[in-house]
Amino acid sequence: MSVGLIFVAVIVAAINLRAAIASLGPVLPDVLAHFGAGGSLAGVITALPGAMFAVMGLSTVPLARRIGLSRTLLLGAVITLIGTAARPWLPGVWVFIVLTGLVAAGIAIGNVLVPAFVKKYGGRHTVTLMTVYSALLGFSGAVGPLSALLFHGESRWQWTLFIWALFCGVQVAIWTVVALRTGMDAPKAADRQAQIASTGPAATTSMWRSRTAIFLMLFFGIQSMNAYTQMGWLPQIFQENGVSPMVASIALAVVGSFHVLGGTVMPTVIDKAENFAIYPVIFGVLTAAGWAGILLAPTQVPLLWAVLLGMGGWCFPTAIALIPARTRVSLITARLSGFVQPYGYIIAAAGPLVIGVIHGITHSWTAILLGLMALALVMGAIGVRASRKTVIDDELAAAAGAKAQR
Repeated sequence: MSVGLIFVAVIVAAINLRAAIASLGPVLPDVLAHFGAGGSLAGVITALPGAMFAVMGLSTVPLARRIGLSRTLLLGAVITLIGTAARPWLPGVWVFIVLTGLVAAGIAIGNVLVPAFVKKYGGRHTVTLMTVYSALLGFSGAVGPLSALLFHGESRWQWTLFIWALFCGVQVAIWTVVALRTGMDAPKAADRQAQIASTGPAATTSMWRSRTAIFLMLFFGIQSMNAYTQMGWLPQIFQENGVSPMVASIALAVVGSFHVLGGTVMPTVIDKAENFAIYPVIFGVLTAAGWAGILLAPTQVPLLWAVLLGMGGWCFPTAIALIPARTRVSLITARLSGFVQPYGYIIAAAGPLVIGVIHGITHSWTAILLGLMALALVMGAIGVRASRKTVIDDELAAAAGAKAQR
């Protein structure tokens, strides 16, 4: 398979891994009005990405072992296309919710497996591919909300969501070619067993035995909860506090644009920094300051609050970069990723759902924003422990040794 095809496949995948989700936030009030739905159902809709990421994070790797890495990625692309193309047009709020879940499920498959695809086929271009991938993830989240600015009228929300199906179609076409070229590319069981044997007791010790792994999972989960709260609720929070729909959409795009910069900067910072603990604290404070600005002066400088939230969102590339940075061998890296992301996304799903319920009851954002501010500071404190310069392989080995001595 050519290097050019690998790059194109990773690029189209990254572009499709956020936009279909991020495009929903700016038109969520229109969707709710169209279906006559309330805040609780809005909470379900905004919680779906995190929930599906958790479910698919646990099931995607076993599926890839059965049918192959590239074929599973193609399946995810097809699922995303079906959900994105159909959900604006079919009647019924629960049909919309199911199809939104389908979109999130397809995206979740790519979330889990694109880094593995890069690791397998990237060769000497692996670092470049991962940098491109991380940057375009942020770009996808930034441009998704902007589709709301392209359309007007009663069907505005439908076309805002549907336009991303065109990009999904390109993704399906590219990954069809990739799957035909690679064939059955699942890892062989014998190779996996050999890697487990060479890694030692850390290969089979539960990740729950590593304190660093647990704190990293919590850090990842809370920052993801913040991210999906912003993608799902931020435009509505702004609009209900007097900000125009256009500015609210731009604000969400600003948040996403800072993720592009964070994805390119933070891996290098983590690799070079001797003492990294200050960065999670800074990001937590910035996030809290962004929510505080929205609470106290939402219409004064809304884009400034978006900038603060965007810079606080550098917690995401930080958490992702810490996974390989705090492990020694690839098997432990894969196990850590399979622990941090699925369980972290359970936390991420809970946040938007609870927010929908609270807002549906109180019809106010004050308590919600105060809670988000407090949680941002907790995230910073947890990030200090998660970023401690330890090796999780060694923690697992020590835990296995302690268990053997009992």
